Amino acid sequence: MDNHGQEIILGIDPGFRKTGFGIIRCHNDDIRYVSSGFIDSGQGSDSDRLKEIYTGLEEVISQYRPHSAGIEKIFFFVNPKSALKLGQARGVALLATSMHNVEVCAYSAKQIKQAVAGYGAAEKGQMNQMIKSLLKLQGNLQSDAADALGIALCHYYSRRFANKLGMTTKTVHGRLRT
Repeated sequence: MDNHGQEIILGIDPGFRKTGFGIIRCHNDDIRYVSSGFIDSGQGSDSDRLKEIYTGLEEVISQYRPHSAGIEKIFFFVNPKSALKLGQARGVALLATSMHNVEVCAYSAKQIKQAVAGYGAAEKGQMNQMIKSLLKLQGNLQSDAADALGIALCHYYSRRFANKLGMTTKTVHGRLRT
């Protein structure tokens, strides 16, 4: 948190082609949208694409200076090649946050849906509506950016819940611990 009691949270939706990011600012129970978008890693070699993700996240982190971040956990993939590429993109995102000393917590898709929509099997449309409602946004959100905002909201609500219970929180190996 900064000197004014505000916390800036970064949500990251890792992807090999597009990595979504969402930034929110929180103060007590007030949550404000700051920014969102995605990093397009282009069509180059795998190493060039990973470098593009890293550079893009470095720019986002340098510009907004988040205090903490949430990132989506990798879920089961039928295609091992896709899982490997997603894991590489996620690893680059973790490296970028680590290089800026940003605390990161990982959340499953079910945890994110539960925190934002109140239902762990919520559909994309339901999630988008809840994100827009919670952040008082108009218009359509780009899919990767919306997912990243959902992750940022999940991180905020998870920390808030732990704090209200009087639990201290920290991350250990990317997981929220009490």
